[in-house]
Amino acid sequence: MKLDKWKLTWAVVLIFLSAVFYFVHYLIFRDPHHIFIFMVGDIAFVFVEVLLVTVIIHELLSYRDTKNRLYKLNMLIGVFFSEIGTDLLKIFSEFDRNTEKMRKEFSSCMNWFDDQFHNAFKKCNGYDYNIDLHRADLVGLKDLLLRKRHFLVTLLQNPALLEHETFSDLLWAVFHLAEELAHRKNIGALHDADYEHIANDMKRVYALLTGEWLFYMKHLKDNYPYLFSLAMRTNPFDPDASPEIE
Repeated sequence: MKLDKWKLTWAVVLIFLSAVFYFVHYLIFRDPHHIFIFMVGDIAFVFVEVLLVTVIIHELLSYRDTKNRLYKLNMLIGVFFSEIGTDLLKIFSEFDRNTEKMRKEFSSCMNWFDDQFHNAFKKCNGYDYNIDLHRADLVGLKDLLLRKRHFLVTLLQNPALLEHETFSDLLWAVFHLAEELAHRKNIGALHDADYEHIANDMKRVYALLTGEWLFYMKHLKDNYPYLFSLAMRTNPFDPDASPEIE
């Protein structure tokens, strides 16, 4: 490890000043026994001070800082789902050949406990995202992604994304899908290889999006019940969901 010259200089100056003041203390009181008692006591306390400052206090401050950053990140995730995420889930479920199974799994998470969310995460990872591009409106999906492309670029520029790798991966996957569709001029007359390529891109987005949605729903349920209530009344996996309270 390279030691900066100014740091070395200051270290020498501080040690010299300490020695001067100890010498002055000796000249005044002529009591080396007293000097060494307090010197050894001060040195002994340094280790306790290191423990308090660098371990306990530092960890507490780091925990608080991380909590604040995650709070801001969850705000970004909430904006993402409000702007495009929920609509994307609704659209992808229309392309999904196994959509009824997905809806059965996730349409009734209003009263879930932590273990049920945990089980849903595992099911989400093992789910067969079977995309058929002929089942729904691919042009409508392209239009939605292109309208929101500037919004996606703005999110990708946010440094808070460094705290959440999976959400960063989701944004990149959505942005890549938008780019793929943007470069297809005639989206209704694609070659089979293009259909297969775009279907794989959609599977990637669909899987990441579903997992992130579950993560965000648990966050809302634990911290913001009023936002969770609206999210359940607009649940993209529930075809009967309605924002109106009956």
